[in-house]
Amino acid sequence: MDNYSVVISVSTTFVWIAAFAVVAAVVNTIGIVAIVRYREQAERSLPFFMCFAAGVLLTTPLVLAFPTAVTAHPDAGFGALAGFLFLYLSNVVIARYTGEETLAFGVTAAEGIGIHSLVDGVVYTVTFNISLLTGVLAGTGLVVHELAEGAITYLVLLKGSFTERTAAVYAFFVAAATTPLGAFLAYPLVSGLGPRSLGLLLGFVSGVLVYLSAAHLLPEARSYEASHSTVAFLAGVGLALFMVFARGG
Repeated sequence: MDNYSVVISVSTTFVWIAAFAVVAAVVNTIGIVAIVRYREQAERSLPFFMCFAAGVLLTTPLVLAFPTAVTAHPDAGFGALAGFLFLYLSNVVIARYTGEETLAFGVTAAEGIGIHSLVDGVVYTVTFNISLLTGVLAGTGLVVHELAEGAITYLVLLKGSFTERTAAVYAFFVAAATTPLGAFLAYPLVSGLGPRSLGLLLGFVSGVLVYLSAAHLLPEARSYEASHSTVAFLAGVGLALFMVFARGG
């Protein structure tokens, strides 16, 4: 009976991971389609989606994920630092190869987004293996930001001198398809780890989410100088806090 319960629990976790990863890919694809068909309107909406996602993704690690990680493993702070530095250094390396040639700009920017989307898939797997609430909160922020990410990927490929059709197809494979790929590849590895190892991984994920929200999404959104973007950010913070306190902390 105990073994049966474990199988049910693992299966349920995998269903949640698969559902969010697939929804993320669908939302990413919607972002690509929207920017292709309704470019002006979609570009106006991008900063609001990015700010809302940043609010959710910043609140989740600070209020829920990182405290949970430290409880599971006292050295989770080193994991958080590693996660933050991983994305920071990845962006530094990618930035060195952009801006010289238009084609190089599009390709390297798309490569960076592809790596980032792959990491997103790993984040789903780690957070849902910790708890349903942690997974849902992190997943909600990631899914919302996928809409902007799909559109941004398409735009940087256009800047790289790709045709509209080619940019759309490449954007799908680079930004949309990589998220479920990362989730499904990580699941067999992560699901077999013990609580302490998961605590370290959750620390790493917390660092990734903090960097993504504070150093990536918010600066990008503010570059548009859109009115009410602060309201969208605070709405994301409010949603994450509501979900945490509704559960009882």
